[in-house]
Amino acid sequence: MARTANRQVEHLLRRAGFGARRDELDLYASASLNDIVDMLVDYEAVADDVDLNIGKAGYVGTTTRGAFSPNTSITDARQRWLFRMVHSNRPLQEKMTLFWHNHFATGYTKIAGALGAVQATRYMAAKPAEDPGQVRGQLELFRDMALGSFRDLLLAVAQDTAMLVWLDGRTNTKLKPQENFAREIMELFTVGVGHYTEPDVYAGARVFTGWNLRPAGSLTNLSARQEFAYIAAAHDTGPKTFSFPIYPDGGTTIPARSAADGLEDGIDLINGLAALPATGRYLAGKLFRFFISEFRPPDPAFVDRIARVYLSSRYDMRAVMREVLLSPEFWDARSVWARYAWPVEFIVRLLKDAGWAGFSVDSALTPMANMGQTLYDPPDVAGWDAGQTWFSSGAMLARMNFASTLAANQRFNLAAGSKDSAQTPQSFLAYYMSELDTAPADSGVRGEWLNYLTATGAWTGSVAQRQAKAPGLVHLIGGSPEYQLQ
Repeated sequence: MARTANRQVEHLLRRAGFGARRDELDLYASASLNDIVDMLVDYEAVADDVDLNIGKAGYVGTTTRGAFSPNTSITDARQRWLFRMVHSNRPLQEKMTLFWHNHFATGYTKIAGALGAVQATRYMAAKPAEDPGQVRGQLELFRDMALGSFRDLLLAVAQDTAMLVWLDGRTNTKLKPQENFAREIMELFTVGVGHYTEPDVYAGARVFTGWNLRPAGSLTNLSARQEFAYIAAAHDTGPKTFSFPIYPDGGTTIPARSAADGLEDGIDLINGLAALPATGRYLAGKLFRFFISEFRPPDPAFVDRIARVYLSSRYDMRAVMREVLLSPEFWDARSVWARYAWPVEFIVRLLKDAGWAGFSVDSALTPMANMGQTLYDPPDVAGWDAGQTWFSSGAMLARMNFASTLAANQRFNLAAGSKDSAQTPQSFLAYYMSELDTAPADSGVRGEWLNYLTATGAWTGSVAQRQAKAPGLVHLIGGSPEYQLQ
């Protein structure tokens, strides 16, 4: 039986999640859009127990190489995150985790080069309750704080082990100030280009001198860890002046402090950056491009409204995202199918649409890399270069090949699911166009899909014919340009 399509709900779940499983559509079927937004935003009401289903029948599979260890193996960590994207009943939490992963882009490869593969995985992905040293990996930080205070998230990121290695904060001392984090907290994390100066970068580097790492725990097992430490002797105690206000009274200079009190310099700068109207506007623009449209510039009225909510709520991302998802811009007809699916979005949505029985998310990792995305390893501090840049000829071929591989893997289930819609090739096509909801396909494209169904002889709708034709049709639809839009 074809799933009942509610185009508005599907649009909401593509953007606020990764598409819709049948049970997700059933869950939201009788709810108003406002109620669904509330359910998505207030996700703490839903148990976060999805990881307990890894390895169980009825869920997408994972591939183990010995014990499954997503806290210490980056391959297993990637599998766990894909599993969560497919099966979590908190889709917006996972979508925001991806948003922050790109916003505060941090690459596993550099961390592994500095600390080793196991330690790098811990600092990127470990769950503290499962880690002997209670390490909270950066992704868990993003998940925990996905819709919390942006100011608090900034502070946590500034003290995050992976970030301190990634942007070289662990080497930042008064004798040799390291500018990388100071630059990126302004350019990429808060106000954006044009709202700070080069002297601000140097002053920021001095602010964060002494925000370093130190070893902790036993050095003989996995309870050992590197953790944030403020090293007073490494801190520059002089005043630091900026071109923008740091304090509510408009003051632009962080005063000279004793080394013992120097930690407050960084907190003052983070507080000041979080409070700037430019930060609210910068975040609003990024949220527009990620959740609403890449096909037109951010709407000025939207940016103004989201920035006001950001500031009036004291940087509460829950209030911000509620406003985003209820905004007229989100529901504008121009915003439907107005984003290019990232590789991970494409893969997870196709799994939800085509099925996953007997399929392992491990089999998606190499195809996703060939599409241009490796989770936990963005190419640089600016994150992935999204939009049309995802679609080189090789990357598009990788998408088409993945659609083919998954469809072939699911051929028996696809054939069985379409039994009641196989009376004619037209009804068979309509069934799969409903299952794999796409941007509007013109009559020529639909005609090509129909020709595929009828090219090899009379249509009977038999089991054998469905098994032969369903995978190819899913391949054609899933690999089409129309399916690459969100």
